[in-house]
Amino acid sequence: MANLSTKIKLYCEANGVSSVDFLKDVLLQNDGSGDYIKEWNVSGLAKPSDSQISSYETAGNTKESNNTVRSTRKNLYGDIGDQLDEIYSDIDAWKARIKKIKDDNPKE
Repeated sequence: MANLSTKIKLYCEANGVSSVDFLKDVLLQNDGSGDYIKEWNVSGLAKPSDSQISSYETAGNTKESNNTVRSTRKNLYGDIGDQLDEIYSDIDAWKARIKKIKDDNPKE
């Protein structure tokens, strides 16, 4: 299940708001039964209904999954300086290593 914050970001982006500050624009709270929007201060954009937020579940899951893949890949790629040395020494070995990392960690 996608995080509420992810679905809110997608809702805002789909409606022309490029960034959301979760300390000023949108305040979330958890009452023990789940997160909900406590306060909505996004200028020029109405607070979304529950059904509007729910419509971003699939896209939110994909975004979160791809963010996990990106993080995993970044860690496996290693330091950029080491990569440049590897490219200089043997570009074909570097290409094979990077391809394996991408194949082992596909995006949706």
